[in-house]
Amino acid sequence: MSHAQPPAGPLTIARLAELAGVSAATVSKVVNGRSEVAPETRAVVESLIREHGYRRRKRRVSPSALIELVFRALDGDYPIEIIKGVEQVAREHGLAVVLSELQHRDTGGTGWIEGVLGRRPSGVIAVFSGLSGEQRDQLAARDIPLVLLDPSGDPGHRLPSVGAGNWSGGLSATRHLLELGHRRIGVITGPRYALSGRARLDGYRAALDQAGVPADPELVGEGDFHVTGGLAEGHRLLRLPDRPTAIFAGNDAQAMGVYRAAYDLGLRIPHELSVIGFDDLPQMRWAIPPLTTVRQPLTEMAATATGMLLTLASGEPLTQSRVELGTDLVVRGSTAPPPERSA
Repeated sequence: MSHAQPPAGPLTIARLAELAGVSAATVSKVVNGRSEVAPETRAVVESLIREHGYRRRKRRVSPSALIELVFRALDGDYPIEIIKGVEQVAREHGLAVVLSELQHRDTGGTGWIEGVLGRRPSGVIAVFSGLSGEQRDQLAARDIPLVLLDPSGDPGHRLPSVGAGNWSGGLSATRHLLELGHRRIGVITGPRYALSGRARLDGYRAALDQAGVPADPELVGEGDFHVTGGLAEGHRLLRLPDRPTAIFAGNDAQAMGVYRAAYDLGLRIPHELSVIGFDDLPQMRWAIPPLTTVRQPLTEMAATATGMLLTLASGEPLTQSRVELGTDLVVRGSTAPPPERSA
């Protein structure tokens, strides 16, 4: 690689090629996300792009532009509510939406980011994932804006993000159960990497503390935000010698797992066990009994994230880089006062 000093300001493809000791065509392939470049050469060019700040010319959002919507996993009904919100805003601006799945990984592989760079979307919305630092740098180097939606970790102040009031939702869910008279309240969190699950757990603990109810570590289970996690932890909690009279399931999918665990053990909801979820997915009102849950405005969150993305794509600054939408308790038929127990 050449040791010549780069000029002040953003580099051109020709200058990057000179610094990397390769052809301009090779640099262009890397910039445009094409795959036919040796890994060692790609690493050199990407390093120069990150170090010296190559930028493509600003592009206006056009009717033919794309929004890249990236999910950690396309499971259940959670993604459908997100897609609705993005599609709603995209349709108003004549934009198309491309879906990507990271297959339960925190970040996509090399092939995924190359595909994104090759498609040159107007922007990327990453759902429940932060992408890797290198991937974020690659998007930034091409002036492809990124907005995080329901981020799995702390996005910091550098990345725009949209989330929900997870702590207050956990607080209101647990407080509802306490007001009904429950004192043995189990909780099933999300996976350890999920900031939202930890915030809901903190809200649960705060509600217990405010009510003067000691927190029992035995009543805290770690789930995975899937039905199977709710089923497994539901069985464990309900087989305790002093089982809980209520369970805050952390999300609606896990609540359905708890429903099945209660059925397996012959417990009636809500007569012998109260259950509360989080999300308020549309079908929860048709569960038997209908699920009490905390409404997370997923469609509104997605629409907000898309609006932020289009603002960035047009070259305008955001008035607010971190947005948190409120949650609401939705009381239905799965919660009731605890059963009387014989002494």
